[in-house]
Amino acid sequence: MKRKIIFILFLAALNFVTVLPVNAQCAMCSINAEQGNKNGNTVSAGLNTGVIYLLAIPYLMAIVVGVVWYKKYRKKNIHLEMKKEPFNLN
Repeated sequence: MKRKIIFILFLAALNFVTVLPVNAQCAMCSINAEQGNKNGNTVSAGLNTGVIYLLAIPYLMAIVVGVVWYKKYRKKNIHLEMKKEPFNLN
């Protein structure tokens, strides 16, 4: 069991140490970002703002769902009036 945990930790550390270069932008976004930086345009700032919005919206939705779920299903302090005699569940 201890070997398995060490192996998983090793794989996780290896994942953070190795960095592979990737080209994940479409050609249009890449050209706009490069030209915006060279010419002083604000297109790249708008592109960065769009990326932030796309990144933040799923987290905000998860937080809203979590808060609504917590408010709806949390335990309430309700006093129940039950009989004092034992009862059979069969």
